[in-house]
Amino acid sequence: MYLFKQLKICVFTLVLTLVSNVSHAQITNDITHEEAFKVLLAAKKKAETNNVLVNIAVVDAGANLKAFIRMDESYLGSIDVAIKKAKTARYFNIDTGELGALTQPGGIIYNIELTNNGLVSFPGGLPIKNKNGKIIGAIGISGGTIEQDREIAVEAIQSIIN
Repeated sequence: MYLFKQLKICVFTLVLTLVSNVSHAQITNDITHEEAFKVLLAAKKKAETNNVLVNIAVVDAGANLKAFIRMDESYLGSIDVAIKKAKTARYFNIDTGELGALTQPGGIIYNIELTNNGLVSFPGGLPIKNKNGKIIGAIGISGGTIEQDREIAVEAIQSIIN
């Protein structure tokens, strides 16, 4: 009986060890920090070229903040917006502008922006895909017009695809 009890404890410990190691494993289709910085710097360069002051957020495949920059003198309120645009794009794997069309009164997901501690459903957030078409993260840009924010995001993503 004692031996059986010891065996059960050993098996239980082994299972817990395996489960904890799996939970800490990185997602294989996650954006690397090199890719995140490349996207971030491409967005910053595009914003500077367009003479727009923005906040730029890059999240990984799990929607965790991976890279961020607040350009000097950009709006403080845009910090949260940029992060939420990136998270929203990743949560739903969609351009936040396209999501916005579905969230209007009468839309099929009206008021969804009230979920997940607040979402942003206007342009400037885009999923980031690798060369194989797998989503590896997302980018959020805030501070310019919605058209400028989206344009910056689109060009920044191209920096790791090309």
